[in-house]
Amino acid sequence: MILVETTLGNLRDPVWQERSRRASVDRLVLEQWEAPKNRLRKESEGGVELAIALPRSEHLHDGDVLHYDEAAGIIVIAAIALKDVLVIELENIEKLSPLEILRTCFELGHGLGNQHWPAVIKGSTVYVPLSVDQKVMASVMRTHAYPHVRTYFAPGEQIAAKLDAREVRLLFAGADATPHHHHAADTGAHAEGHAHDHDHGHDHGHHHPHHDHDHDHDHGHHHDHGHDHSHSRGHTHATVK
Repeated sequence: MILVETTLGNLRDPVWQERSRRASVDRLVLEQWEAPKNRLRKESEGGVELAIALPRSEHLHDGDVLHYDEAAGIIVIAAIALKDVLVIELENIEKLSPLEILRTCFELGHGLGNQHWPAVIKGSTVYVPLSVDQKVMASVMRTHAYPHVRTYFAPGEQIAAKLDAREVRLLFAGADATPHHHHAADTGAHAEGHAHDHDHGHDHGHHHPHHDHDHDHDHGHHHDHGHDHSHSRGHTHATVK
């Protein structure tokens, strides 16, 4: 097994492009939910077993060089294909009144929460990973017709370059690993008992251990209905920076 504690460069770099002409390029194929992890163990297509152990502040990018064996003529790279990201921008926010900003943000948060879509907020832009079919997400946003909001889809790799390692993990690490259920945009209702394994890597601003989803943490309110709540109903997970 080969321990990888730092990347050696990227295949796009001129020096590695030159070396790749004289060596065999072996790919470590990573799914979208694996790519943001700074620690994982996996075998490359050529059978090279690697243990990734990067600092928490780092994450892998497509084309990163993980191992180079000059004698054997082998370069092992990370092969990552991130899905598109829904980008939601608040337009002309400097011209909006505090009431308009509050109303827009509340309605947007309510809409995203209804769909159980995780999100990362950076500045006045919201990034949402592709949790369901792109056409479905676009249709939901059109149905709500939020004022002062512009939406479009952008390549995941392009968005990842704008975020730090923690934000990338929040945005991509749970997008494929966990089933997300689409609720009709016009119902405004949450389905009870939906399948949600809570493995999204979301940060609620505090930390608590997760044990087989039978955790007992406090979100600032208490349920006392005489029955057990195994999961709190739809709320938006977001990181604000």
